[in-house]
Amino acid sequence: MALADPAEDGYAAVFLMDGVDVARQMRATEFDAFLDGYVGLSDLADTDVQAVFVQLGDDLLVRGLVFFRIYFDEEGRADSHWNIPVESLVGKGGAGPDMGAGPIRLVCRSLCPEKRFRSELWDPDMTPGSNHFQSIRKAAAANHLKYRRRTDGDDQIPVLHTVLGKPDTDIASQEATAQRNRLAHIIREQRLRIKTLQSAHQDSLMAMQREHRLERQAWQEEKAELGRQLERARLESGKAKKRLERRGLQVGELREQLEEVQAVVSGAPAGLEEAAQAEVVLLREQLDRKQRELDHQSGINQELEAALAEARSLAPDEDSLVRQLKEQKVFLVGYHAGVGHLTLPFDDLGRYFDNPTGYAAEKCGLSEPDYRRWLDHYDNPVCRVRDPEDGGVCGQPVMRISQPADFQPGVHDRCDKHAR
Repeated sequence: MALADPAEDGYAAVFLMDGVDVARQMRATEFDAFLDGYVGLSDLADTDVQAVFVQLGDDLLVRGLVFFRIYFDEEGRADSHWNIPVESLVGKGGAGPDMGAGPIRLVCRSLCPEKRFRSELWDPDMTPGSNHFQSIRKAAAANHLKYRRRTDGDDQIPVLHTVLGKPDTDIASQEATAQRNRLAHIIREQRLRIKTLQSAHQDSLMAMQREHRLERQAWQEEKAELGRQLERARLESGKAKKRLERRGLQVGELREQLEEVQAVVSGAPAGLEEAAQAEVVLLREQLDRKQRELDHQSGINQELEAALAEARSLAPDEDSLVRQLKEQKVFLVGYHAGVGHLTLPFDDLGRYFDNPTGYAAEKCGLSEPDYRRWLDHYDNPVCRVRDPEDGGVCGQPVMRISQPADFQPGVHDRCDKHAR
């Protein structure tokens, strides 16, 4: 591959990540070919890939990064509906870490200039010692894409800068400015890391809540099925009882007929005795058959009653667990911001699991909407005044109010610029 000449604003590349490592590199023009569907990547078939748009200067130092996601279909072709304008987004990015040429322009999920693209972005790992920024910086320096590095003649001539003749105050001022710049850089990195950790915590919490909803739904469906089985057993038992009553009436009628025949036989002439005896035999056979049916039906009825009793005694595992916890005097404790740890009475468990946020708001003495507004402010203390032009929020950091009762919407969630 020949060396590529720099464009007016440097180079652009796309890195595909595997964890914190750079798994694949391509120039921006090659990535455009993937988007147009001319080529595919079979090893990435049916995969949601974490990618990074990298803006490089002609000195091959990183100037801007956009952390985005892209899906490759079953044939390894890039999603044809992917339309994130990474080139324009990187120009609007916030200040990121220094990767050799001063603070970069950074766009990620926690630092997105246009909220409509936030769900398509992801947050980098900023763990000291091994993180995405270090991997990207090493990959850019290795220059596997064969970009032409700037080689100006003046840069090769060492220049001796002297401070002779400069006042001590100028030197001290320069050192103070450098110290302030380093401190500002550290603060920016720590703020960005806090935002990414908060975003990861929120994603984890949402996943746990979604799992809890699915488990609760499954439990409710199981409970409903047990209720349906109990109702069916009750109906079958009622029908069996009615059939048993009808059989009992038929047996009583046959016994009455048999008694009548026996009375007739005892008072009949000798010539009719044989015919009467034959009728008695037939009636006895019918009576025996009905008695066997009655016994069989009685056995079925007993089985149904036993099944009904067993169904009534069944209880969902969760109820049994809660009952055991209650008998063992085990306390359940929940934690919510602004409230702290809550000891949950067993009688309140159902109400708590139905709406944990509403339960916490009640313990704070607030309505649920007011508590949620404070919670949004507590999780992300920024100015929430919307821009009338693009509809986005201001986003400037404000002082966090740690107690829900002290928070006033429209006052504590505004910066100095938008304060009334």
